[in-house]
Amino acid sequence: MVLQRPLHCLRLLSAVLALQWNVANAFYVPGVAPTEYKQGDLLDIKAVSMTSMKTQLPYEYYSLPFCSPEGEKRYKSLNLGEVLRGDRIVTTPYLLHLLDASRCKIVCKKSLTAKEVNQFIEKIEHDYTVHMLADNLPAATVFRNLKTNELQYEDGFKLGFVFERNVFVNNHLNLVIKYHPVQRPEGYFYRIVGFEIDPRSIAQDKKSFQEAAENSKDCTVGNDPNVMELKKDTPTVVTFSYSVQWEQSDIAWASRWDTYLHMSDTQIHWFAICNSIAIVFFLSGVLALIIIRTLRRDIARYNKDDEVDEAVEETGWKLVHGDVFRPPSHPTLLVASLGSGIQIFCMVLIVIVFAMFGMLSPANRGALMTAAIVLFMFMGVVAGYHGARMYRTLKGTNWKKAAALTALFYPSIVFGTSFLVNFFIWGKHSSGAVPFTTMLALLCMWFGISFPLVFCGFYFGFRKQPYEHPVRTNQIPRQIPEQLWYIHPVFSSLIAGILPFGAVFVELFFIFTAIWENQFYYLFGFLFIVFVILIIACSEVAIVMTYFQLCGEDYQWWWRSFFISGSAAYYVLAYSIIYYYTKLGIEDFVPTLVYFSYTILMVMTFWLLTGTIGFYSTYFFIRSIYAAVKQD
Repeated sequence: MVLQRPLHCLRLLSAVLALQWNVANAFYVPGVAPTEYKQGDLLDIKAVSMTSMKTQLPYEYYSLPFCSPEGEKRYKSLNLGEVLRGDRIVTTPYLLHLLDASRCKIVCKKSLTAKEVNQFIEKIEHDYTVHMLADNLPAATVFRNLKTNELQYEDGFKLGFVFERNVFVNNHLNLVIKYHPVQRPEGYFYRIVGFEIDPRSIAQDKKSFQEAAENSKDCTVGNDPNVMELKKDTPTVVTFSYSVQWEQSDIAWASRWDTYLHMSDTQIHWFAICNSIAIVFFLSGVLALIIIRTLRRDIARYNKDDEVDEAVEETGWKLVHGDVFRPPSHPTLLVASLGSGIQIFCMVLIVIVFAMFGMLSPANRGALMTAAIVLFMFMGVVAGYHGARMYRTLKGTNWKKAAALTALFYPSIVFGTSFLVNFFIWGKHSSGAVPFTTMLALLCMWFGISFPLVFCGFYFGFRKQPYEHPVRTNQIPRQIPEQLWYIHPVFSSLIAGILPFGAVFVELFFIFTAIWENQFYYLFGFLFIVFVILIIACSEVAIVMTYFQLCGEDYQWWWRSFFISGSAAYYVLAYSIIYYYTKLGIEDFVPTLVYFSYTILMVMTFWLLTGTIGFYSTYFFIRSIYAAVKQD
């Protein structure tokens, strides 16, 4: 019997990993059909945005004076997630006809003013990357890793480069389109399975670049061209051009994202995750063994003392049975925190599960963020229901006030912080600034969906019976004796937060990389396993530390259990500071403000999530142990 539970855990782990492997290699939901082209069909090349690790401020493609398409620019309608990401998908003048190769085509000649040249120089010095799409497939730059000698792919292409303080613009793009042929009775059709861009900087001298004719779009690039330099405050004429290559590929359409999803060394990722899982499971088993054996001995001794000699003095956690369920200070704020934590927990769980099955893949741009926001709004009814039951258990009477605080507490902090940061982003004219209409839409979702649902949940939850406690609460509170140094709230919180943080720190690196370095995140199967381990770790550290606290005759555990399990958020904050100084090259004030503002919101979200998990685990644990002991 002892060996069965670990075997079940290993089988479950193997099943989830196998599911993750299958999902990662087929990122399309059944029923989604690929776009098929015939020879000569037009393939649209669209621009998404320009991003930089150094500024964290995305910009629209035409914020720089690039060549415009003939006629009017057409912007694609975006979902909520794409708008919040700063994407502005728009058509470009790059005209590609399927299987029609071109060695060199002129897009346009641009006479850049001194101001426009300075804009290019500023973006190039900040290391901006341009992102484009072909058949909803992002452009990638191919380079060879000097350490492993393997080809790697980087999302987008560099706007230019700096060499010895001289700035050069990439004004020629070599577009490599990979296609997969499909034979049908009516002929061959072609599916786009790869999109690579090789950017080059080519000067306008005769050695480097020659036009075929004055009114022709054809051109010739020299074998060893000079580079196109931009000098500050100097007007310059720049010719933008491109070439097209078509390569047949054996890659199936359903697997075309594999190249983008294997941009980093996944073996290190797998090893680190498995190592973290093994360590946390081992520590969790040790903690569970200690707490179960200790509790069994305590319960057996207490029950034996009651049978043998009722005059024996009570000691340890049984001594505070008359005060352990005494309502805490600020119960309304505690309920609001728990309600927000429940809302976040349900949203995160559902999003991870759907993403694990491939429903929210990177191929569906912005879907992950859109799903998270919508689910958070609708989970308000769950938060309200469970918050109301806890509020009534804590002998609360003004449920409307508690419901209003639950509905406003977390969303108001997020919205208020984002609104203030948005003013600074607006000042930078970045596409990352949320449009005013989108902010109004979010407000309508908040007050039109989430707010009423929280009240609805509170209405029905408050009508339910409160949670039953196995012991009665004394009228006069018991005096708490002086506690040992290692039971101090600050010390115990710092120690307790190490284990939950240890469960997520490896995955945290990849999540931060996806957010701040514009990389793709796809290992949602691993994320689900880490999330389960996080729940186990938060529950166990909160239970163990609360047990020691009750043994010290300190019955004020309500807020303590929340802060102890939520203390992993302090380490996440410390990690984010280290990540800022070691991984990002941010120098300006506004990017720093954006980074730390959104990071603090993420830390607060993590704190509410882990604190709620620890609180409910501790609450049901305390109910169980006091129900197992005979009371007078």
